[in-house]
Amino acid sequence: MITFEHVTKRYQSGSIALQDVSFHLDPGEMTFLTGHSGAGKSTLLRLVLMLEKATRGQVFVNSKNLSKTSSSQAPSVRRGIGMIFQNHKLLSEKTVFDNVSLPLIIAGERYPDIRKKVRAALDKVGLSGKEKSWPMQLSGGEQQRVGIARAIVGMPPILLADEPTGNLDPELSRGLFGLFRQLNERGVTVLVASHDLALVRSMCQRVLVLSQGRLVDDIPGADIARPAR
Repeated sequence: MITFEHVTKRYQSGSIALQDVSFHLDPGEMTFLTGHSGAGKSTLLRLVLMLEKATRGQVFVNSKNLSKTSSSQAPSVRRGIGMIFQNHKLLSEKTVFDNVSLPLIIAGERYPDIRKKVRAALDKVGLSGKEKSWPMQLSGGEQQRVGIARAIVGMPPILLADEPTGNLDPELSRGLFGLFRQLNERGVTVLVASHDLALVRSMCQRVLVLSQGRLVDDIPGADIARPAR
């Protein structure tokens, strides 16, 4: 589903965000990505979403080699990926309903289906009744949840999340990770970058650890679930 083969990402400034990173995620796998600030977590997710291109190595998503995929083909790749950003990226001139419905409109779905799916997605993130609100009327945590609803509304086969609990309190954070688990149980491949190590450990799922752009550990969920001696 997602494969990195000896991937290095060097920016024009000369800084190296990722260095010789290799891993594979099977379809339907749930994995967490951790590491210090600046370790390369966001860059890795941006490579999967084709917002960046690898300097060396190859990235595969759904068996498609992104390193050999043109930028004009990026929209077709992204249609199969839901992305939760750190900064929401909501359209301020659009209502909550309009923001969440965008992926469905782009996919050409019928309005009755769009309405049902948007309401269901908002209900999942605890924002029922907020369809007509404007982003600026919401708190930071509520805006984050609108972004999450937009990412999951089309039930994409892959869900990426970049520090999704940054503006959420502990209870909402646990609820969000529980939602990720529910989506994963329905077959969605989930990759979440998070610095909340206690919450990540509580999920008992595979963890990839980045440090200085290198993949320094790949911990199976069974090892995380094993109680400390």
